[in-house]
Amino acid sequence: MEKLTDVDKLESLKSLQSTISKLENAISQMTDNGTNTTLAKKRLKAVCIGLAALENIWNQSPHQYTQEDVRAARNVITGLLPSINNSFTKSKTGSPQRTLLARRIKALELAVQAIDELSVE
Repeated sequence: MEKLTDVDKLESLKSLQSTISKLENAISQMTDNGTNTTLAKKRLKAVCIGLAALENIWNQSPHQYTQEDVRAARNVITGLLPSINNSFTKSKTGSPQRTLLARRIKALELAVQAIDELSVE
C-alpha cells in the first residue's frame, strides 16, 4: 500500500464513514418509500468492509469479514468507481462537490488496495 500522511488517512476514513452514513440514510428513505434496497445494502456492506480493511491495515483493528465477503466487497467497490469518476469529471473545478468526490475516489481506491492486502493473507 502506498505511503500516506496521517491527514490523508484521516480524510479517507472520514470519507468512507460519510459514504456509509449517506447509504444508511438512502436505505432508510428507500424502505419508507417501498423501493428495492438490495443494491444500496450491497454497496453499504462493501463500503463497511472497505473501511474495516483500511482500519485493519493502518490501525491493526480486527475485522469479522470472511474472505468471500472481502472479495465481493472489492467487486462492488470497483464497480462503483467508474460512475463516481464520471460525476467527478462533470463537476465544476474548485467546487465542494468535486472535492468530496475526489476524496471519495481516493478513499475507495485505498480501500481496494487494503482489501487486496487482506486477500493475500
